Amino acid sequence: MGAAQTGNSAAYTRLLSEVDLWLQAYFRRRLPADLVNDATQDTLLAIHEKRHTYDPQKAFGPWLAAIARYKWIDRLRAMGRDLTEPLSDYVAAPDQEEAHLSALTLEDLMRDVKPAQAAAIGMVKLEGYSVEETANRTGQSASLVKINIHRGLARLMARVRDRSDDT
Repeated sequence: MGAAQTGNSAAYTRLLSEVDLWLQAYFRRRLPADLVNDATQDTLLAIHEKRHTYDPQKAFGPWLAAIARYKWIDRLRAMGRDLTEPLSDYVAAPDQEEAHLSALTLEDLMRDVKPAQAAAIGMVKLEGYSVEETANRTGQSASLVKINIHRGLARLMARVRDRSDDT
């Protein structure tokens, strides 16, 4: 998003396509299937309209998640206005606190590894890309991706051990 704010249209196009995939998954878990595409498009439009509010010094994920959450709430409100049957007294909603704390902890840990290592770990271990896909997307060789994952995970493990020794 930082590159897109400076006028890099290729970066902006890539950002929107990756965000689109994330939003589709986000809304699929929270909304009826027939509302997913509309919610995704509304959110992409909001991101486009509010892109000037993003601070490149801060993490992009929480900024994106906040916009998606507001659009999700808007959809829930609209669904409430259109309901033709009463809701039950019990509405199941997963607790997001643990996931949020885990994401913040992971983000903090990932700051301690080199950017190339963080990218490789994030794409392969967290996002599910193959080593080859990651190599193509990052410009690293497949061997270097594997090395960066190995070294990055070793560094993360050491950091976690250090944290547990401190407590």
